[in-house]
Amino acid sequence: MIYDVTVPISNAMPVWPGDPPVQLIRKSHLSQDKTHSVRVTAIEMGSHTGTHMDAPFHIIDGGRCLNDFALDTLIGKATVVEIPSARSVGRSHLEGIDWVGVERVLLKTENSKHWNDDKFYEEFVYLEPDGAQFLVERGVRLVGIDYLSIDKFQSESHSTHFVLLTKNVMIIEGLNLNAVPQGNYTIIALPLNLQEADGAPARVVLTN
Repeated sequence: MIYDVTVPISNAMPVWPGDPPVQLIRKSHLSQDKTHSVRVTAIEMGSHTGTHMDAPFHIIDGGRCLNDFALDTLIGKATVVEIPSARSVGRSHLEGIDWVGVERVLLKTENSKHWNDDKFYEEFVYLEPDGAQFLVERGVRLVGIDYLSIDKFQSESHSTHFVLLTKNVMIIEGLNLNAVPQGNYTIIALPLNLQEADGAPARVVLTN
């Protein structure tokens, strides 16, 4: 089974308030022999659009950029942990789980139900800094969550980002895990190969 947990990119999709809006503009020109049209799409969007990766450089001066990470961080075994009916995910939500051998974790929350909303969902579930610290202590290399930030909406200090990114733990934001049962999978998460980037949109699939 293959699960595509990537949010489709469209002009109508929600973006983080203040980020560049998505603009996909169709353009075309007539072929030189005038027998058909050639279509291309002009693309304008931010590096943190939809399903995307955060690299340390996103918030840390001198932090590692996206292209500084080997692909083996982004491909391999991953565990989807479902945490229903929580306003935020803290250490107490994670302590009862067996973390032996877990290097990549994707947090499935109530957020995944809100991708079909007609507007940005401000009350999204986020990862508390103590939850992030718990994952760092267990050697997790990649953490994903199912909305556009792993920190609380309008966070002033971005504490969860700092806990993870200062330890070079990669972050995937904007996953849609609505159709994915809790369990173990293989993840393939391939961001655009942008150089010296703070982050990039990614295509993310899970297989089992």
